[in-house]
Amino acid sequence: MNRLRVLDAVREHGALTQVEIAGVTGLSAATVSNLVKELDSAGAVVLSPSIRNGRRAVQVSVAASHGLVAAVVFGDRDVRVALGTGGSEVVSQTRMPLPADHAADEGMTRGARLVHELVDTSGHLASEVRAVGVGLPAPIDAVSGQVGSEGVLPGWRGVPVAAAMAEALGTKVLLDNTANLAALGEFKFGALQGVTNGVFIKASYGVGAGLILGGELFRGSAGTAGEIGHVTIDEDGPVCRCGNRGCLDTFVGAQAVLRAVRDSHGPLTLRDVIHRALDGDPGCRRVLEDSGRHIGVAVAGLVNLLNPEVVALGGQVARVGDLLLQPIRDAIERCAIPSAAASVRVVVGALPLEEADVLGALALADQVREDADRAALTVAAP
Repeated sequence: MNRLRVLDAVREHGALTQVEIAGVTGLSAATVSNLVKELDSAGAVVLSPSIRNGRRAVQVSVAASHGLVAAVVFGDRDVRVALGTGGSEVVSQTRMPLPADHAADEGMTRGARLVHELVDTSGHLASEVRAVGVGLPAPIDAVSGQVGSEGVLPGWRGVPVAAAMAEALGTKVLLDNTANLAALGEFKFGALQGVTNGVFIKASYGVGAGLILGGELFRGSAGTAGEIGHVTIDEDGPVCRCGNRGCLDTFVGAQAVLRAVRDSHGPLTLRDVIHRALDGDPGCRRVLEDSGRHIGVAVAGLVNLLNPEVVALGGQVARVGDLLLQPIRDAIERCAIPSAAASVRVVVGALPLEEADVLGALALADQVREDADRAALTVAAP
């Protein structure tokens, strides 16, 4: 168990000295030294000379021979792929644009090809990839392993994505919603670290949420928890792509934002609106402030139900910072129970814009490798 504690510390925090490992795990320096020797003999870690505070030290990192993990994260118009060795350590990554409303076959073919290319160019073998985390910007039905809504990502409807990607990549694949993966990334490495109950809100072309409850990612009974974009905020509102009326997405999604500025600004992209808002354009600022107010009303419901410590905001629209955050905070203060509103912090996610869900996908895949390593180390224990 102590060997696993050391290995988990290095995976989660990246390369550490033995003194740092002792600090993270609470084990004595002598115990850590002995454990590192055992892990080194087993080929589980790599030791390299380093300097810490002006003194020579030995840096401990996870051995790549223990396998690689990969992430394939699909957006509305792109696919991002990364290769990692565990924790937040990324060996290489790349991105490829995809046409809007692309079909599943096209997206999965490109994603699998990019994984193979990254493995080849980094000097590794495909057999070293122990698991792959795959993300889709849609609710995922954990029972069927398919997209859980007929109106969201219609080109992926009825496709057993995990099984198809596993066949293409020749390894285990875990599938999840990109908001869940971003929440996991922020929980492991960002703004939700150390948080027992937290919420991640992803606001881009649509809006979704990932929930951390009791220190774990919460997916619900069928895997579709966190679909805040399809919470009804106006029963008489516009018809949503999911088939309901007045969903949050119909007020704050990209189409709603662009429709609101079309008469005054002409045809723009979401990036255009964000850039103009940051440059001080009053119309674009007003539309995004309105989005923040609508998101805040929905988040206030989550605050009342879950009483989270932190709500972290990510996605494209989070780039406008307080322009979006302040209306969210104001709506929470107005609509949530005072004690719940007073105990929650609303912040921008700590990870770079397009890294939270990728790091979450790597962390999800890494759990498969950790479970295998735990079993191997337990069997190998004297």
